[in-house]
Amino acid sequence: METFANLADGFAIALTWQNILLALLGCFLGTIMGALPGLGPSNGVAILIPLAFTLGLGATPSLILLTSVYYGAMYGGRISSILLNIPGDEPAMMTCLDGHPMAKKGLAGEALSLSGIASFVGAFFATWGLIFLAPQLVKIALLFGPAEYFALFALAFMTLGGVSSTNQAKSAFAAALGLGLAMIGVDTQTGVPRFTFGEVHLYDGLDFLVAIVGLFALSEVFIFLEHRHSGSDADETKLKIGKLYPPMSMIKQCTPTMLRTSFLGFLAGVLPGAGASLGSFISYSFEKRLVDKEGTFGKGDPRGVAAPEAGNNAAAGGALVPMLALGVPGSGTTAVLLAVLLALNITPGPLLFTQNPDVVWGLIAALFIANFMLLAMNIPMVGIFTRVLMVPSRILMPIVAMVSFVGIYGISGSTFDLLVMIGFGIMGWVLRKFDVPLVPIILGTLLGNAMENNLRRAITIDNGNWWTLVDSPLAIGLWAVAIVGFILPLIVGARVKAGMRRQGDEEGSIRD
Repeated sequence: METFANLADGFAIALTWQNILLALLGCFLGTIMGALPGLGPSNGVAILIPLAFTLGLGATPSLILLTSVYYGAMYGGRISSILLNIPGDEPAMMTCLDGHPMAKKGLAGEALSLSGIASFVGAFFATWGLIFLAPQLVKIALLFGPAEYFALFALAFMTLGGVSSTNQAKSAFAAALGLGLAMIGVDTQTGVPRFTFGEVHLYDGLDFLVAIVGLFALSEVFIFLEHRHSGSDADETKLKIGKLYPPMSMIKQCTPTMLRTSFLGFLAGVLPGAGASLGSFISYSFEKRLVDKEGTFGKGDPRGVAAPEAGNNAAAGGALVPMLALGVPGSGTTAVLLAVLLALNITPGPLLFTQNPDVVWGLIAALFIANFMLLAMNIPMVGIFTRVLMVPSRILMPIVAMVSFVGIYGISGSTFDLLVMIGFGIMGWVLRKFDVPLVPIILGTLLGNAMENNLRRAITIDNGNWWTLVDSPLAIGLWAVAIVGFILPLIVGARVKAGMRRQGDEEGSIRD
């Protein structure tokens, strides 16, 4: 009963005019961000962080706005997948397989509405999972000491590349780079400046919000500048939307699929580093093996649209569980949200539920509100969102650059931070050309100091004995999971990627 009382308190916080309007704005902007190919939820949230801070919002309203953007971007990724056969981000890749064939049959409106319903079901059940699972993880987290926290941070770094990573060595390099950036500033124990090169602005370390906006938002602008003459702007879709609402028979046929894949996607999201990509792939593959008796998947089967959409949205909700309960992000976007919490002087982890219950339960209640808003918004406004695909990059990217510069200057009032942001933007552009993931860099910048402090504390408590890092069953278990999580993608990840590509190629050739 305590859980439901807390949730009622959360709704009392979330149901104010300001928070409702912020959730509505976040859902709308997030859907637009998700619909534009290449942006996706991580970039969408990163681009709008300066907006949240320049508006002078408090902790709960800021998180409501940005998590609504997160959920909205997960919804929006299906629009370009279904209409143009171009996934808005990686989790939306599997939606292309049956969504675009449905659009070619004149069922684009039904496919879009069905995917919206599936997204709602996945996110709805994932939010209930967050309510019941996160407090249980908090009880386990209270057993953690410095050695266990160091092992937990190591687990986050070793698994964040996950199955979706193309190269674990590049993920390891990115994590090491992030940890190196976290060392810039004055050593908290000795008071000695490290890697500051005499620049007083660096004595407090790098501002991770500056790093995030530079790496994600500004690097996107540089990539556009590089390819501005390639004619990559989205062309107007020639597909007709058709009927907006799927028939009840289609919804009944897809309901068991949505329920099964919501559960699978949530489990994938809770695992650190797995995220929505794995949730989407597992959900589609599982349903294809279970129900595709007549070989209709890949030819416009509605269940092939419902499965990955329910799976990836459930995974998006599941990824919030370790972020709130343990302070370890479950996906790239929750790593960005973790930075927002830290910037607001809120430390996620086991004490968050007792020290800042208004933030946690207000956020959870807002997730329910945003989910219903997205369902109500996405079906009747499909026509408007599809027009977004026609916005040329030459208009969009200057807006992204303007929001980034104005927002960061509004937060810090420092021209030095603008130069640092440009430096991070250039670094992100270069790293993306070499296919180096950016999320481990952000994670290293965020958690590097905490990781170092826990390492020092653990060794100091045990008089310099390094074996203290593997001195408890909990620490040993975390190290074992971390090692398996790093090695397993080397074996399984290549197969999963190959399977995704193979399914796309095979079903693409069937359609052709």
